[in-house]
Amino acid sequence: QVQFAESGGGLVQAGGSLRLSCGVSGSTFSIRSMGWYRQAPGKQRELVASISSGGSTNYADSVKGRFTISRDNAKNQVYLQMNSLKPEDTAVYYCNPTPAAFSWGQGTKVTVSS
Repeated sequence: QVQFAESGGGLVQAGGSLRLSCGVSGSTFSIRSMGWYRQAPGKQRELVASISSGGSTNYADSVKGRFTISRDNAKNQVYLQMNSLKPEDTAVYYCNPTPAAFSWGQGTKVTVSS
C-alpha cells in the first residue's frame, strides 16, 4: 500500500513563495515518475508538474517559470518550490505518480491572498 504525506502549505501573499514536500511510502518510488497535482475549489484536479525517475521535468503552462519540482530518491521525497505565487494558485496540492496510480493523500492547502 503506497501512501503520501504532503506538507508545507499555508497562507501567503501574492508574490510570495512556499516549498511543498511529499513523503512517499513504498519501495517503487525511485522507478516512478512523480507528479504534483492541485485541486482548486469547484474545479477538477489538475497535474501541475512532473518529474521522471531520471529527473526530467514537465510543467503546466500556468506554472512554468515559477514552480520547480525535484525529488530525493534516497529519502522517498518529492518537492515543489513555488515562487511568485498568484491568487489563482490557491488549491489543495497532492502528490501521486504520473499517471495517478494510488489513493490520494490528505493534500496540503495553499492559499494565496491578493
